[in-house]
Amino acid sequence: MKKDERMKALRQEKIREIVENHIVETQSDLAERLRREDFAVTQATVSRDIKELMLVKVPMPTGGGRSRYAFPAAEAGGRKESRLEGLFADAVTGVDASGNLVVLRTLPGMANAVASALDTAQWPEILGTVAGDDTIFAAVKPETAVDAVARRMKGMLGRNA
Repeated sequence: MKKDERMKALRQEKIREIVENHIVETQSDLAERLRREDFAVTQATVSRDIKELMLVKVPMPTGGGRSRYAFPAAEAGGRKESRLEGLFADAVTGVDASGNLVVLRTLPGMANAVASALDTAQWPEILGTVAGDDTIFAAVKPETAVDAVARRMKGMLGRNA
């Protein structure tokens, strides 16, 4: 293993430790914690690490619209569906469908976390998701499954609906 690869592995292991043991709300927070641990990082490096480690933003239990970084499986104790249900209850405000798309509305800033949880849940009918700030398009196949998928999602809606 080359020196750069070793440093990357060490840095990403430190990121795992930080995210599992501390509340990290932003990339800047993570970069600062890494610097305190003597890792020389740039914002771009931290951004790539977040993507490679597949970290997602999840709502904080205290609410208030704040979120933090987490590992997809860890947030639900390894239960993908539980994590998805929790995110739906906390962050999804509406579900609608058209053609082969299910359109979800979320609280501002939560669409990426919900879309990532949907992707991780691996529903066989969902080909993939595209998320903005507060809107998600979920492509469904076959088109005849759209209504069933939308009903299933509506069943997970919480107090925000």
